[in-house]
Amino acid sequence: MEPIIRAYGLTKQYSGFTALGNFNVEMERGKIIGLLGPNGSGKTTFIKLCCGLLKPTAGDVLIGGLPIGVETKKMVSYLPDRNFIPDDMQVKEMLNFFQDFYENFNIAKALDMMNRLGINLNSRFKTMSKGTKEKVQLALVMSREADVYLLDEPIAGVDPAAREYILNTIISNYNENAAVVISTHLITDIEPVLDDVVMIQNGTLRLHKSVEAIRAETGMTVDQLFREVYRC
Repeated sequence: MEPIIRAYGLTKQYSGFTALGNFNVEMERGKIIGLLGPNGSGKTTFIKLCCGLLKPTAGDVLIGGLPIGVETKKMVSYLPDRNFIPDDMQVKEMLNFFQDFYENFNIAKALDMMNRLGINLNSRFKTMSKGTKEKVQLALVMSREADVYLLDEPIAGVDPAAREYILNTIISNYNENAAVVISTHLITDIEPVLDDVVMIQNGTLRLHKSVEAIRAETGMTVDQLFREVYRC
């Protein structure tokens, strides 16, 4: 089966600084993949290139065998590392926006998640706690029937209970024919849900293995290996 994400020679430079350099990786459907690395390693740059928010300096990335463009944007559901809902917007307005904008948005799934969260659809985003904001945004992103879910720091800055809910939401609401790519520093929290790990250092691929192989070959957890690789 062809990888759902394939990057080859992928390079992105900013005014002489190389955020990604000759980056090569393939990611399969049906996997939850941890995208790991220290700050400035190129994780967010890679995610934004997959979304089409940035253009590569060299090389390319394909989604479902297609170059980044209108068709791939239909296939990718993206959760950025910062709030994307306007403060004055009500939850029901955001639901309507997603339903109008994305053909693959499953409104029934979104309403079910909002109900289980106890979210008042008339609530405005600015009235919510940080953890609730994270949950609402994730529910919107995961309610698309996408081929790729790109989640940039989905559990950063929220309490342990919120983290558990968010991880359970990811596991139970993605299409098993899709790939979920999660960028995070909270490796211990997220390790139980991961199938594969991609480690980036200085814009290049440092390691790409299954979690099972890491444990079998090194006797370490992913978090222990991360600390060994990056000496932190």
